[in-house]
Amino acid sequence: MFEEIALGGMLFSPLVVLVPIAFLMSVITRVVLYQTGWYQRVWRPAWFEVSLFLCYLAAVVFIAGR
Repeated sequence: MFEEIALGGMLFSPLVVLVPIAFLMSVITRVVLYQTGWYQRVWRPAWFEVSLFLCYLAAVVFIAGR
């Protein structure tokens, strides 16, 4: 189970660590899609980026929760 992260006497959610990891993964995927030309085929880019981030966040939480 996830536990709080103590930093300077304050307790933080584990998502403080997991969200930047998922964001970095989505940025890397976005750059690769731009370079390969696949990003132009996306119908709604904003929705695609949000859903991609949420999928990566769910995967990171699932893997870190083991």
